[in-house]
Amino acid sequence: MNPDANIATPLTVQETSTGTVPKPPVARREPVEHVMHGDRRVDHYAWLRHKENPEVIDYLKAENAYTDAVLKPTEPFQEKLYQEMLGRILQTDLSVPYRLRGYLYFTRTEEGKQYAFHCRQRDVEGAPEELLLDLNVLAEGHSFLGLGSFEVSDDNQLLAYSTDTTGFRQYVLQVKDLRSGTTHPERFERVTSVAWASDNRTLFYTVEDETTKRSHRLYRHVLGSTEPDILLYEETDERFRIEVERTRSGAFLLLTIASHTTSEVRYLRADQPSGEFRLIAPREDNHEYYADHHAGLAPNPTDGLFYVRTNSSGRTFRLVAAPVSDPRREFWREVISNRPDVMLSTVEAFQTHLVLFEREGGLPYLRIVDLTADAPNALAASHRIEFSEPAYNASIGENPEFSASHVRFQYESFVTPRSIFDYDVRTRKRILRKQQPVLGGYDATQYVSERLHATASDGTRVPLSIVYRRGTPRDGSAPLLLYGYGSYGISVPVNFSSNRLSLLDRGVIYAVAHVRGGGELGKPWHDAGRMKQKHNTFWDFIASAEHLIAQRYTTPEKLVIEGGSAGGLLMGAVTNMRPELFRMVITHVPFVDVLNTMLDASLPLTVGEYEEWGNPQIAEDYFYMKSYCPYTNLERKNYPAILAKTGLNDSQVMYWEPAKYVAKMRTLKTDVNPLLLKINMGAGHGGASGRYDYLREIAMDYAFLLTQLGIKE
Repeated sequence: MNPDANIATPLTVQETSTGTVPKPPVARREPVEHVMHGDRRVDHYAWLRHKENPEVIDYLKAENAYTDAVLKPTEPFQEKLYQEMLGRILQTDLSVPYRLRGYLYFTRTEEGKQYAFHCRQRDVEGAPEELLLDLNVLAEGHSFLGLGSFEVSDDNQLLAYSTDTTGFRQYVLQVKDLRSGTTHPERFERVTSVAWASDNRTLFYTVEDETTKRSHRLYRHVLGSTEPDILLYEETDERFRIEVERTRSGAFLLLTIASHTTSEVRYLRADQPSGEFRLIAPREDNHEYYADHHAGLAPNPTDGLFYVRTNSSGRTFRLVAAPVSDPRREFWREVISNRPDVMLSTVEAFQTHLVLFEREGGLPYLRIVDLTADAPNALAASHRIEFSEPAYNASIGENPEFSASHVRFQYESFVTPRSIFDYDVRTRKRILRKQQPVLGGYDATQYVSERLHATASDGTRVPLSIVYRRGTPRDGSAPLLLYGYGSYGISVPVNFSSNRLSLLDRGVIYAVAHVRGGGELGKPWHDAGRMKQKHNTFWDFIASAEHLIAQRYTTPEKLVIEGGSAGGLLMGAVTNMRPELFRMVITHVPFVDVLNTMLDASLPLTVGEYEEWGNPQIAEDYFYMKSYCPYTNLERKNYPAILAKTGLNDSQVMYWEPAKYVAKMRTLKTDVNPLLLKINMGAGHGGASGRYDYLREIAMDYAFLLTQLGIKE
């Protein structure tokens, strides 16, 4: 398809098809001076932090009104895109059920309903469906609904679940009796994780600090008790967060306490809920370890093992086994040694096998280790599940039963819809349980997926994943959307999106730059893009853009970039560094006020993030962060067209960061390109929670993107 066939004149802020739009809002300037390490800074828009100030809300509403006015000519296009994307989705659908203690658990959706129904039925033919949770009912009266925990007791009769109705990721835990359908009177606020003991009446749950949203306390609650819940553990080091979970074996509760660089694990037998958590190994700076329990066929869980994933001998981790009877480090026995080029990301223990999630060469792999095999070592008793596409995403699926003889995994790529497989660990045969339906006659052969590498300024090879519709020209005339993230060691998955077809079918190429700071090549890849190596993330992204232009996938005039959260920081940094390289920027909940946020230890996440960005109380860290902070480094010059999106109830990146960023840029930009801010006044970090509302948001993004590229309906 030739995108030039649909070229029209892009809309500007001043002129639209309906005439002149209102002038953009002007935020008042109220200088607040900061002095740190002898460095004087003035922040004119700090007042936007005060959410309780009616003037702030009025200003945000004015920004929304301005954005709506600019985008009004695209509303028919938005509706067309929405209907197009909706038409590819099977609106009434069922998930693949998973087995747990004699039941099949699944979700289903119904046409016209925003949220899913969570259900189960007995694992016998003809058993009736039991409705456990109707999220549509729970969402009534709220503009947002998020489901957090969902844990069923061992006797299958009680459900502990948590919900968030604001988008602030602040969850309330309740317990539902699945026999009567009634909800217990107990309510637990600010819950972050929950696990049942095996007595079906004792709950362990963690809660977050009211100010910083750091998960820091572990409590024990006995259903029906009127006594105050017992505080079992409190983490006082603000770098650390805690999480409680039940092992797949069912034998133990694990309390994992972790910062970005250090962790420790405590354990308690699930059949002794009144006991005390014991420590596997005390924390040591820069030592991360995580545990799972393997009971095997042992009659007593104390005869089992903890499989421990540890980076004690290398940043890419190794696997050791520790006896439950005494799991101290001196008793650790190596099972799989450290492999510098293979990141051991996750270990899942089953009765007869382990499942390892590995990353190598920028791609994910699943490895099966046969624990019953007579082999000289674990790797000799293992094999990988084979995948053939040049770029893809594979992940471990729902596998709650310890005795399962198969592994459920999920596979997808830019051209292969999400597929659920059951893999027999003995025969090595895989059964496709379901592939995501794509209505409207989707033909995967009409799309091309590629893996390329750009070369950064220091010689590092940066992976690029690309997809486009077959026949899209490779002469530089095609528009291209380049996505990036690059923080926290998180890998950007090469996933399928039926929504993305609305871009590909209009001749837009889609690419992901797997830049340093992410996790695509393991922990060393993360290390190379954090702290005082953060500039590598930005240079990698710029090198990726330049490589795509040099290879004639696109030109700067048709290159759009996109990122969210820490990926929004990436967008802001590269836009400041090389604004002429990009036609347009779409940035979601962008972390663009890095310096001011990291100087405020009272904000959620800040102290724990010192290990990702640095501590600005230290002069060297302060000036390094200042060198790339998008808000701080805005200048008087031309910028690309920008659409910035946020949520009023965001608890990860506060709404005022993009609001301040846009307000300041408006006083400095010397171009006539659109600069738009859209605030979801009833959601948080993840945007709209309802599936139809979410599609509306994507349709708006796409309509603006395509219009700016000059592509008509």
